[in-house]
Order: sequence, then structure tokens, then C-alpha cells
Amino acid sequence: MSYASGVTLWEAFLPGLTVLFLAFALLPWLNRDKDWIRGIVIALCLILVWRYAAWRVTDSLPPVGLSWDFAAAIVFLSVELLALVGATLSLLFLTRTIDRTPEVERNLPWVNGLARKPLVDVLICTYNEDETILERTIIGALALDYPNYRLWVCDDGRRDWLEALCARLGCGYITRPGNAHAKAGNINHALGHLNTLPEKPEFISILDADFVVKSTFLTRTMALMRDPGVGIVQTPQHFFNPDPIQTNLDMARVWPDEQRYFFGVVLPAKDAWGCAFCCGTSSLIRFAPLMEIGGFPTDSVTEDYLLTLRLKEKGARTVFLNEILSLGLAPEGLKEYITQRSRWALGFMQIMGGHSSPFRFGNGLNLIDRIGLTETFLHWAMTFTFRALTLIVPVLYLLFDVKAVSTDLASAVTFFLPAFVAQIAVGTWISGGRLIPIMSDLSQLLCADAIIKSCAVGLFKPHGHKFKVTAKGRSRDETSVQWPLLRSFAPYLFLSVAGILWAFVIDDTRPLAESAGLALVWTWYNIVLLLLACFVAVEAADRRAGERFHVNRAGLLSTAGNTQWRTICDISISGMRLMGEAPGSIGSHVRIRHEDLDVDATIVRVGESDFGVRFAECPEARKALIRHVYAGPYHAEVEHVRPAKVAGALLGRIFR
Repeated sequence: MSYASGVTLWEAFLPGLTVLFLAFALLPWLNRDKDWIRGIVIALCLILVWRYAAWRVTDSLPPVGLSWDFAAAIVFLSVELLALVGATLSLLFLTRTIDRTPEVERNLPWVNGLARKPLVDVLICTYNEDETILERTIIGALALDYPNYRLWVCDDGRRDWLEALCARLGCGYITRPGNAHAKAGNINHALGHLNTLPEKPEFISILDADFVVKSTFLTRTMALMRDPGVGIVQTPQHFFNPDPIQTNLDMARVWPDEQRYFFGVVLPAKDAWGCAFCCGTSSLIRFAPLMEIGGFPTDSVTEDYLLTLRLKEKGARTVFLNEILSLGLAPEGLKEYITQRSRWALGFMQIMGGHSSPFRFGNGLNLIDRIGLTETFLHWAMTFTFRALTLIVPVLYLLFDVKAVSTDLASAVTFFLPAFVAQIAVGTWISGGRLIPIMSDLSQLLCADAIIKSCAVGLFKPHGHKFKVTAKGRSRDETSVQWPLLRSFAPYLFLSVAGILWAFVIDDTRPLAESAGLALVWTWYNIVLLLLACFVAVEAADRRAGERFHVNRAGLLSTAGNTQWRTICDISISGMRLMGEAPGSIGSHVRIRHEDLDVDATIVRVGESDFGVRFAECPEARKALIRHVYAGPYHAEVEHVRPAKVAGALLGRIFR
């Protein structure tokens, strides 16, 4: 079939297929850690992206005039081009990356050789978290191997039981009479207290209430403070539970949480350009410049990002150490997930309207800082707006014959497919497989409406917003449905299906060789995306009371008169699963020795090839288990992404 452009569909697909073949043939052999290689690959990708953009401007618009077609086209094109500018800036930042672990290793002898280590005050910020969460955070922090630190719990909830818990565990407790400026105000109140002590700290470390640090956290971050120009060392946020997308699509074992791309790819690249930024928890901050700027800024609900910008004015930069040095709780529900990201968007819009805006001069920001802030602004303001418009534009054509994109399917494929394939190939190569189009689009779609509202509110009413805490530690005993979210998807889904029925069943006069073919393909993709979003909105029940980590290591199992090595499959603070024949019946007592763990247990389950034990309950054993499980070597990362397994998990969830 020949299209209006004179190109057959096979000829249209050929450029995209060529790019796909070259990506498969060449990228696996290229070293993505070499900046010059990254630069060449990304430059070739950007050529294809802006080839597509040039076609959109010159050959895909309806005739100029006072028409609905032209009005819709200008709105959609403007948002798309701004989103492409943001994507281009993101790719340009990805031309560099840095790994600071070798620098840490070089500086560790300096840290260990100091006759007196710098004093660090570790602040655990809490508002409404329950005792189970705070207990493990405090116990983990008390096991730090750094010899000169003080631990403080900063309680913005004024809870007597928490003060008693701190006294029992042996750490400091700080509270205040009100909650002004939320987390930033809580930290600043604590800083004021520390500044009155006979011995003031040289550094502070911030921990969210749900983050348990590894024992080496302070020693390894302190190694980067050898450079006096470093004001903040930020480490990544890793999680011991799946996020709502992983949970509700049953993908926790095959797909990483949404933050892995940011912390594993984006922030090392930002750091290489000198514009890494503080992300709040799990950071180490130099005390003197922090007090010089008056503590944490309070004019944005993302006080951590703003802190980086204010410290830069004093010559103190932020660096990023990409090591798993803490584990915390990802948002456990979809509502909390969306609330968290909406707060990030709102906070950044507040920054854009304030003293540290990239468009305001005289605030100490250099050119790279300004470009980085602009890229982040375009991400929040345009990427999610574009995602929402991609649901609306094809429906406008199918139902109302409004052509925001005036072209045929072959032309669209000729220019769009090579750019699309190139972006996905480069993103997949750089991220180690953590970028699959439909999953990225899904995460954007889930938050799009809320983030668009937050951006608008933050830009036009930047002041007077409360800090919305991300609820953590909730339990869900049965499946629940996020009806407000489903209701927001329903109109899009209904109109998409109605558009296809109207244009191709009721009124079948539109030839597929023209714009109708593009609209049909586009709408079917949107329907699939919306259906997946509906599945995510149906939240699965919690399967376990606690987090369980995979181990696959040997442990020493002792019973009366018998000791043997067994492979430990997984572990939680309540029990573990071991391979092989059980050494006794249910109720039999055993002793487990594994690395620093030495605890009594009882057999509670016997299978054909494995068995489960429950650990004895006593205060000292519980402390040992919390330190071993949460502050030990375990994590819940998906280290290797296999697209076939991701697809299998999606299909399994859909047809379950």
C-alpha cells in the first residue's frame, strides 16, 4: 500500500528497523562508562530526535488559520517541543558519569588515620511513624562503626512513648512545641539545640524515620569530606519493599522500583557535571556552612534540593556516592506514591519562583546549575503535560475530526520510529535495562493529573503550602481499589474506545492510509496503557507482616548433638527459610549461626525440600536481628532486567 507521502509502509519502517539493528549489533559491545563513547552515542541519538522535531514543525501541521485544527496543533506542538528540549538536556547530562567509590577507597586511610574523628550528629526526623519503624531505624543507627557520633531523634509528633523508647535504647530526644515549616523546621530546631551544646558537631547526617543505615555509612561518606569544598555527600535511597507499581503488577522480582533510574543513572551524571543535589535522607552535611545560611531553607517543601543551591552560594558543593548505605520504605500505597511525587513537583515550582530560580541573576548559580534546573523544570512541567495530551489528541481526531497532527501513518513512522528507537536503545544501554517505554509511560500517567495541578499551583501560588508527609508503615489486609484514580482514568478510556468505534465501525469512511491510521495505532497504545493503570489502581493485599530478603548463603544449623551447614534462602526479622530436609518436626528447637547472627529458633514449617523457622522473641535477639537484616548486606534490588520476564509478569497480572 502506498501512502499520501508516496512511501510504502515497508519503506517507512526501514529507517527505524535499521536503527534497531545497529543498536542491537553495536551497543552491547560499547563501554558506557567512557564519557567519549557516551557522547558519540547520545549525539547520534539527538540527531534523530531533532530530525523528528524538524518534521513535526515543517510537515505535520494543519494549514495556518483560525481553526480548531490549528489551535490544537499549536498547543500540542508547543508542549511536545518543550518536552523534547527537556529530554535533550537530560541526554546531554548523561554524556558524563562519575563513580566516587574509588575516591572513597583512596580516602579511607585518611579517615581511619585521624587521631580524633570529626564529631557527627545524626538526626532522625519523625512526625507520625509507628514504633516498629522507628525502633529499627534507631537500632540500625546505633550500630554505626564510626567512633565519634551522637544520635538524636527529632520528634515533631511530641510522643511520650517515643521519648521513652529513646531513653531505653540510649539516644538523644529532641522535640518542639509546634510544627512550623514541617521537616525543615524540625531540623532547624534541632540545629539550634546542637549549636548550644559545649561541643558542636562538625557534620550532621539526616535520616528519615524509615531509613536504616548500614554500619559503614558515616565512615564511607566522611571519606569524601576530605575535600573542604564538599558541603553535602548524598547517597541513594534504596528500599526493602516494592513500590505500588511493582506490587500491584506483581513485578517486584523482575522490575526495579521507579527510583532506580534516577539514583543509578541520572544523579551520577548530574554529579559528573557538578550539579548533584541533596535528596534529604541518608546524607552527610558540613555543619559550619549550613549554619552560615541559617539552616535548612523553608521557602520550598523540597527543602533538600534548595539546600544544595543555597550552600553553593557559599562555595560548598554536593557530591553523590552511589553505594547502598541505607534502606528505607518506598511508598506502600498508590495514594502515597502520587502524594510524594506531587510534593516534589510543587517544591520545585516554588524554587523556580524564588531566589534560587535559574532565571534570576545574582544568586550565585553558574551556567550548568541553571541548565540543570531548567531541565528539571521541563521534566515536571512538560513531560507530564505531554503524557496527558497524548491521551486527548487522538480522541479529538477520532470523535471530532480535529487534526492536531496532520500526516499519514507512513510519514509518522518514517520520522518518529528512528527517534523513538534511538532514545529507548540509548536509555536501555546507559541504564542497564532499566528503561522500558510502556513502564516509563505508565509511571508518568499515574501521576500526570496530580503533578500538572501541583506545577500550576506552585507557579501561580508558590506560598502557604503545607508539607504533606508520605505515610509509611501502613498495613493492608485485603485488596483495595483507588476509586478516585480509576474515575480519573475512566473518561480517557471511555473516549478512546468510543473514538475507535465511531471512526472505524459506525463511520468507516476514513482511510487508514491517512491520519486515521496514525490515530488508530496511537489510541490502541493508550488503551493498553490505561488498562495497566487501572490494574495498578487495584492494590494488592500485603502478603507478609515483614520484609523478607533473599540470601542464598550458608548458615550453621545446630540441634541436640548435631551441627550442619544449610543454605539459607531468605530471611526476615521473624524467621528464615532453609533448604534441605528439616532436622526435626514442627516445634523442634534449633540454633542458627550466620555471619554476625547467633539466635535460637523453632521449626514452624516443613516442606519436601525446605523448611521454615521462627526466631525466639527476646529484646537482645530482636536488636541483633534488626541490625543483621536491615543494616546488613541484604537489599531487594532487581539487578538484571529481562524484558521477556517483565512482559511475562505483565501478561500474568492481566490474565490472572
